[in-house]
Amino acid sequence: MAQGGETTRRLCVYTAGFWRGPRLARILQLAGWHVALGLPREGDAVGGWGASPRAWRGAAVARRRNVPLVRIEDAFLRSVLPGRARGTLARRGPLGLLIDPVGLHFDPSAPSLIETLVTDGAAAGKVAEAEAMIARLQAADLSKYNAHDPAAAPALPPGYVLVIDQTRGDAALRGADAALFRTMLAAARTENPGQPILIRTHPETAAGLRPGHLTTADLRPGDALCDRPVSPWRLVRDAARVYAVSSQLGYEAMLSGHRPRLFGQPFYAGWDLSDDEPGEADLSRRGSASRAELFAASHLMAPVWYDPCRDRLTDCEGAVRQLEVEVEAFRQDRHGHLAYGMRLWKRGGIARAFGQGGRVRFTDRPSGKVTLVWANRAAALPPRPAPAGAKDGAASHLLQVEDGFLRSRGLGAALTPALSLVADDLGIYYDPTGPSRLEALIRAPLPPGGAARSEALIARLRAEGTSKYNLSGSAPEIVAAGRRVILVPGQVEDDASIRLGAGRVRTNLGLLAATRAENPHAFIVWKPHPDVEAGLRPGAVPAHALAGLADVTAPGANPAALLAQIDEVWTMTSTLGFEALIRGVPVVTLGAPFYAGWGLTRDLDTVPERRQSQHDGPAGRPDLRRLVHAALIAYPRYMDPRSHLPCPVEVALDRLADPSRPAGGPMLRLLAKAQGALASQAWLWR
Repeated sequence: MAQGGETTRRLCVYTAGFWRGPRLARILQLAGWHVALGLPREGDAVGGWGASPRAWRGAAVARRRNVPLVRIEDAFLRSVLPGRARGTLARRGPLGLLIDPVGLHFDPSAPSLIETLVTDGAAAGKVAEAEAMIARLQAADLSKYNAHDPAAAPALPPGYVLVIDQTRGDAALRGADAALFRTMLAAARTENPGQPILIRTHPETAAGLRPGHLTTADLRPGDALCDRPVSPWRLVRDAARVYAVSSQLGYEAMLSGHRPRLFGQPFYAGWDLSDDEPGEADLSRRGSASRAELFAASHLMAPVWYDPCRDRLTDCEGAVRQLEVEVEAFRQDRHGHLAYGMRLWKRGGIARAFGQGGRVRFTDRPSGKVTLVWANRAAALPPRPAPAGAKDGAASHLLQVEDGFLRSRGLGAALTPALSLVADDLGIYYDPTGPSRLEALIRAPLPPGGAARSEALIARLRAEGTSKYNLSGSAPEIVAAGRRVILVPGQVEDDASIRLGAGRVRTNLGLLAATRAENPHAFIVWKPHPDVEAGLRPGAVPAHALAGLADVTAPGANPAALLAQIDEVWTMTSTLGFEALIRGVPVVTLGAPFYAGWGLTRDLDTVPERRQSQHDGPAGRPDLRRLVHAALIAYPRYMDPRSHLPCPVEVALDRLADPSRPAGGPMLRLLAKAQGALASQAWLWR
């Protein structure tokens, strides 16, 4: 984070927008500014929103009172939707601000904070970090606004000349009008004879919020207007040349390796990284810089970034993690959902989790219109054709939903709300009979920064002892007298993961018998499944049947405490096997859980050949970091119970580590007690 301190200064503002968006005032407060009305006194400053129509008020007061003028603008990674859009998502506000006491970044007549960070050499020390973050944004497909569709393609094949339009009245245009944009378009035609022109319409123009300068009337045969939600990074990647006035898309073209042709004087002009038309200001003062230095100033150093879940300032990486999860949820939910197979007590949480851009409606009738289904009810839906033009294994419009692998502090069967859910567009992780999105993520190479993030997550999970349900029961002390200690976790025997993923062994008693037969001299610890212990699900092993099979039973034990004392785990498909791998404990599988078949476990039953064949694939053999990144970072969606926002896994771990967090509302707790009393009548709610 670039700014903020122990003392708070008064910032006098004269625009109502500073109060209409509570996040704006909160970011300023955390950065050390108290937003106030009235005339500034000595030691105060005046704040103004960029070059908005009312910014002159603050500038005039600052001159008369001889106090500093602080310019405030959105940072270059703002939000999912533009601020002018309608709806809950648009009202969230920005994830970062440029709080500039030096100048205004799009005013070339004087230096700004971004410019001075480059010219005084401060950005030079962050080149490696900047290069890594540029790659991170490109891989995550993140820009200032993020309502684009990664699957949408430009209207022309690669090799076009990209001409970028902007909205009329944009302060960054410094008064430029349609004539300048048509001059730019004419230059693009003259300098690239015979090449097709793609005019990129601004997202706010495409949404009908503000008019632009160029229209279909400016097209010639072979040209095209792009008003579809195409990724900015894809647009510039497929372009042969790029023409811009002052658009951020021109900057992203520069970051992608282009040398854009600029007809304005944005902050990224004048560094010998672009071909610039002469303008009102002499930019020779800027000198030369690398793309990484400029990015370090514009994204890593100048902005004040905000973490809305933790309600504190963060750095660019923290803002990117938050924006990434919000954008991913929006992309899945933007058209709304018709949900089927959701139990009544879960529907409120499902509506919140999957309402990130559209409304969730529920139905008790299976139909081809369903887009969201609890995974074990998916078979009730009629078959649906693959999307038009889809290849084998392509995603469908149906998302199968299940609990995630870091679920809650308490059992799902006890009606504890889930902190994480998975939504799979290819299958579901526990069904090895077909591919799943999780498998695809495990096969894929890690994104930029993914290895370090996985390593940090693994270290934290080990240190904090986090597991799926985070039960508080103590583990028995294991005195094995030198014998090898094997943990055998029980499972719910009618669970879908057993029905679809178990092999020859399909019961808890059978699992214990097989483990003992293969390990006659081992010390075996039997851990019943907590749902079975509570009498809510089938799978109990009678005490007399345990004789000779288990040396000790660990009811209600914290899995992390057990894993610290054992040498190996034997399981059918339990997620406790995954937790063991995270902690470096060897795992033997007698089924095909999602973590089997990748070379990380010893598998005694059949696992899908498609997993084993990936060992020599383009991404190489999956390691633990790839498995953890796929299963805990990329695959689930987490919902923060405090801010009610999608959140990254690191925030979810904060919540799971907080024992004061309530497990659910009073009605759910009452319902859970009633469910326990009627455990023998489970068919009523299952």
